Amino acid sequence: MYGVPVTRRTFLADLGRGAGALVVLGAIGCVPGGADASASDSAIPGGPGTAPTGSPGRDPGDSNPPGSSVPGGEGVSWRRVDLGFVSAYVLFHGGEAAIVDTGVQGSGDDIEAALTAVGLGWDAVGHVVLTHRHGDHIGSVDEVLARAAAATAYAGTAELSSIAAPRALVAVGDGDEIFGLRVIATPGHTAGHISVLDPIAGILVAGDALNTSGGKVTGANPQFSSDMDVARASVAKLAGFAYETLLVGHGAPIESGASALVAALAAAG
Repeated sequence: MYGVPVTRRTFLADLGRGAGALVVLGAIGCVPGGADASASDSAIPGGPGTAPTGSPGRDPGDSNPPGSSVPGGEGVSWRRVDLGFVSAYVLFHGGEAAIVDTGVQGSGDDIEAALTAVGLGWDAVGHVVLTHRHGDHIGSVDEVLARAAAATAYAGTAELSSIAAPRALVAVGDGDEIFGLRVIATPGHTAGHISVLDPIAGILVAGDALNTSGGKVTGANPQFSSDMDVARASVAKLAGFAYETLLVGHGAPIESGASALVAALAAAG
């Protein structure tokens, strides 16, 4: 697997090699390496368990699709693109959309399905936000930007040199705004990791600065984080904002009381 682009095909093939692979997968929270990752910067994908479909506490009979907020209001609505061990997100408002992360290689059709489900197409995508350079988050950047021909793509300044994309990325940093979303610099998992917050809708998209498992919030995965002291400082920073909904790369969304859970995590050190 090392040095091989991370796709769902390679992920499933590795799972088929036996129970030993499952043990490894349970310990992994993010796949390092960008679209130009070297053999020393690639790994078997995984997370704090396979991200379940939908969200904790949602009534199975709810007419609103799992992993999606109810449209309306001034802020964005969202839809999760559940890719099994990692998620991307479609944020939409007023007939326009932003995609946060692009998943592993070959995720374009899944992202398109999420857009279609909320009545939008690629022509509505004006923004593509990459939280960080790891391959399970930028693996489909070429495909997504080819389909979303009018979209501007963004990444943290320190990530730019590690991301190969078909057109230039716009560098963003703490306090910048994209599509009404506040950019929050959350380094530690990677040096240029960013999160985005909609303060009106109360939605935080945290990439791999945070993870969830069993309705609980955890910090960045130490196995794939460049500086855990800085990562913990980023958790404390995120605890200082108010939001109800937390969307992460690995794990199911938290749809209520999210900032309180993050504050408790930060207080626990």
